[in-house]
Amino acid sequence: MVVKEAELPHLRRCVELATEALESGDEPFGSVLVGGDGTVLAEDHNRVASGDHTRHPEFELARWSAAHLTPDERAAATVYTSGEHCPMCAAAHAWVGLGRIVYVASSEQLASWLSELGVPAPPVRTLPVAEVAPGVVVDGPVPELVGEVEELHRRFHRARA
Repeated sequence: MVVKEAELPHLRRCVELATEALESGDEPFGSVLVGGDGTVLAEDHNRVASGDHTRHPEFELARWSAAHLTPDERAAATVYTSGEHCPMCAAAHAWVGLGRIVYVASSEQLASWLSELGVPAPPVRTLPVAEVAPGVVVDGPVPELVGEVEELHRRFHRARA
């Protein structure tokens, strides 16, 4: 499936949430959970600055969906996100039975940007969602928004250097 024009507002909201995370001193990631009927169900941004590096928005949305949605509702839902899920979040997504993922920037793109900036590799290997959760439908990157996400990550890491 290809990202449709009607999905761009959800992806733009993800970039806004990533910006909110950055402005609050956190890594710039944001995600939106949308039901099968197009209703925004929940949204979040990164909260790892607290020291708990599991506080990714994709993980939080997976947990929220498990508590609030039926299995059929989860399967029909889409998670829109500024960056492709890490392995932890991809696993959580698959374990709770969420549907499609649409991301702005891929984990490969992020790894490349961080390498250019001299940022050390994370403690968990960066993998595409398909390698962690092969049954999940994944679409991205979204070229019209990638530059905005890249700039947020560059701002975050320049501020920390």
